[in-house]
Amino acid sequence: MSIIELSDQEIQRRETLSKIREMGIDPYPAALYPVDNFSADIKADFEEGKTVCIAGRIMSKRIMGKASFAELQDSKGRIQVYFNRDELCPGEDKTLYNEVFKKMLDLGDFIGVKGKLFKTQVGEPSIDVQEFSILSKSLKPLPLPKTDAEGKVHDAFTDPELRYRQRYADLVVNPHVKDVFVKRTKLFNAMRSFFNEAGYMEVETPILQPIPGGAAARPFITQHNALDIPLYMRIANELYLKRLIVGGFDGVYEFSKNFRNEGMDRTHNPEFTAMEIYVAYKDYNWMMDFTERLLEHCAIAVNGTTKATFGEHEIDFKAPYKRVTMRDAILEFTGFDISGKSEKEIYDAAKAMGIDVDETMGKGKLIDEIFGEKCEGNYIQPTFIIDYPKEMSPLCKTHRDNPELTERFELMVCGKEIANAYSELNDPIDQRERFEDQLKLSERGDDEAMFIDQDFLRALEYGMPPTSGLGIGMDRLIMFLTNNQSIQEVLFFPQMKPEKFGEKKGPELSEQEKEVFTILEKSGTMNLNDLKEKSGLSNKQWDKTIKGLRAHDVVNVEKTENELIISVK
Repeated sequence: MSIIELSDQEIQRRETLSKIREMGIDPYPAALYPVDNFSADIKADFEEGKTVCIAGRIMSKRIMGKASFAELQDSKGRIQVYFNRDELCPGEDKTLYNEVFKKMLDLGDFIGVKGKLFKTQVGEPSIDVQEFSILSKSLKPLPLPKTDAEGKVHDAFTDPELRYRQRYADLVVNPHVKDVFVKRTKLFNAMRSFFNEAGYMEVETPILQPIPGGAAARPFITQHNALDIPLYMRIANELYLKRLIVGGFDGVYEFSKNFRNEGMDRTHNPEFTAMEIYVAYKDYNWMMDFTERLLEHCAIAVNGTTKATFGEHEIDFKAPYKRVTMRDAILEFTGFDISGKSEKEIYDAAKAMGIDVDETMGKGKLIDEIFGEKCEGNYIQPTFIIDYPKEMSPLCKTHRDNPELTERFELMVCGKEIANAYSELNDPIDQRERFEDQLKLSERGDDEAMFIDQDFLRALEYGMPPTSGLGIGMDRLIMFLTNNQSIQEVLFFPQMKPEKFGEKKGPELSEQEKEVFTILEKSGTMNLNDLKEKSGLSNKQWDKTIKGLRAHDVVNVEKTENELIISVK
């Protein structure tokens, strides 16, 4: 990195780094540092005079002559540390305090401290530092917010793009962000323990697949060089988990990273986490009861209550949840009855409702569009939408009471789907016919239609017991449990366009400066008076513009014997 690209603070920190090394101090030591306590634990179980050893970042410093305070931030919070010159340096050499601590430690530096606990006059738990070590020198200043005397916060690190690109800095300076990810881990742990206690087994299935099965979605495609074949990033793990049910497991589940080459918005990321579970000898009615109990358990584990705030809504995950058929939902909010209707009738009805549909869409996708546009936003409290038309569910068992429907439900919360479940289709002949129907949709131009998975069909022919499966979008669920409107807030590293490093950024020119600079660029070199005449600017505008271009250091002005010559640098 060129020294020109560094800010004054970054240059100064590098100079300090050199001085530290010249003093014989390693600013990046390799040895273990014997941490035996954390800030939150010290405060929770405070013991006056106890000797502790902690480490963390310096987040503030208050230099007060022979004694100073600093705030240290570790993985569990912050604690005040007190530096007394004569305690740190009992001899005549006061370099460690006067030079190293006061002048060479910057905000963001990692240090380790050993000392005794005490409380200040105002009752603040603190550490009286007996010795300290530099553990890592920070060369870039943290984007720390500042609070003025009136309590107003300035320079807060709130720009979403910067926060997502520099999540490491976001986590340091915005503690509430870290809390979201702690809750995310609590959710996964709660769900995992719920399944394990029920006797179901966690498994792993392939991410690279020869056929992108288990969902209707556009896949990412890659190439396996050794086998010289295309492979697809997993869009779902359903078909592999069902193979394990065929193999004799009664219950299997997986937290899977899935990838769909589709649009991005506040609720969709091309890489996302789903949980899928399959349990033998169960149906979708059992799975609805199971899902209610699961989510009630998870809400309490994450927030200590079944209730969660999401935007203006208070959601209650306490069981039981309302159950509404797909037909009744559409009928209630549109007045249109999908039961017994042909594809053309549904297409015409969707058009009449002002929904953007086209001829590539089959009956199932048309119904899905109507429900998505007109119905799902109305379901705020957890609600099961049940009994989907067969065309919408190619992997789902035909309804036991109505051959036009399937035994499927989706769980809606705040107008969004967070769970999808079936009584799984285990008739291999019926499954083949459903796949073939999907192939016809693909031939019509539906690039999200499912592939025919011949190996999965072969697995079904060996026999799969009656099974119910459930899928939950983990990212969306944690959004609801932590009151985050954007999926990017609950992903450590959401997908973004690559940042361009090393490109020289031009100065910010005014519109008039840009116009004059463009004229000059075409010629390369011009007489100053000719350029002024060609620009058409008034004398006042010209003076301001030419001064601006020179201030931005993008032009040269040279005086010859008879004239002034201007050129692009």
